[in-house]
Amino acid sequence: MSILSWIILGLIAGALAKLIMPGKQGGGILTTMVLGIIGAFLGGLIGNFIPGLSNGINQISIGTIITSIIGALIVLFIWGKLVANKR
Repeated sequence: MSILSWIILGLIAGALAKLIMPGKQGGGILTTMVLGIIGAFLGGLIGNFIPGLSNGINQISIGTIITSIIGALIVLFIWGKLVANKR
């Protein structure tokens, strides 16, 4: 999968993670995009270690979308904890 595909998948995963995760994590749309891209990358790494869940970073499938959303949720959760500690 190309880097552009990961960016687009990350944007979608970040938006969906922000909708799924309750509460305020702080940050605007730009922060959500960046966290989504990082989450998609993290999800791809997770997908490489769980056989049968996704095809890793080779192609976009339901498995890569799910792992990207899971990765974005993890990154968004960590971001929310870091921002909450600064308040």
